[in-house]
Amino acid sequence: MNVLVIEDDPVIRKSLAQGLDEAGYVCRAARDGEQGLEMATEQRPDLVILDVLLPGLSGVEVLTRLRDAGYQMPVIMLTALGAVQDRIDGLTHGADDYVVKPFSFLELMARIQAVTRRSMNKPANVLEVSGITLDLTTRRVTSHDLVVDLTPTEFSILEMLMRFDGQVVTRQMLCDHIWGFRWDGNTNVIEVHINRLRQKLDGDGPVSCIQTVRGRGYALRPTV
Repeated sequence: MNVLVIEDDPVIRKSLAQGLDEAGYVCRAARDGEQGLEMATEQRPDLVILDVLLPGLSGVEVLTRLRDAGYQMPVIMLTALGAVQDRIDGLTHGADDYVVKPFSFLELMARIQAVTRRSMNKPANVLEVSGITLDLTTRRVTSHDLVVDLTPTEFSILEMLMRFDGQVVTRQMLCDHIWGFRWDGNTNVIEVHINRLRQKLDGDGPVSCIQTVRGRGYALRPTV
């Protein structure tokens, strides 16, 4: 899927582009409304992530021009906390969804899934991967039918690994999801939680279902 990010904040723009690329999307980014509108009309992405407050053309103006020109690709708008009128304006002018800053990358991924999967209104409440089941409602986890007791941090790590089944999830992505979108602390702390999670999920198995991808991060992959 091709995704266009239109965001003037260089830190957020770079983080989104990197996260989406690592998640398997083809991501391009624009720094302002004019550039974003031009890229959207020329490249016709499958999805647009659009900030409301942009220099030059505002996000709502970009959205209005796209819809007036007949472009119907899904648009997720990024809005500041408490900017209720901005969200109303965006939805009124044709936005498919909005995400309030600050947000976790996993929340954004869930929003992307929600607007691109026409048969679904929200992400599944139960995730099942390689013999592991995670219930988001009851927060119950089983591994090969055995109940596994996880801490909140371990649960969050496992949830993200399962949502990115088979794909690489970086330490930075995990830190951003657990502790905040702009986590700038030491990402090595993730290794401690990963090791504890492995012990709980794998038991006495010789191979862990959570594999380390050297220099990149971690991936949840079948052991047989």
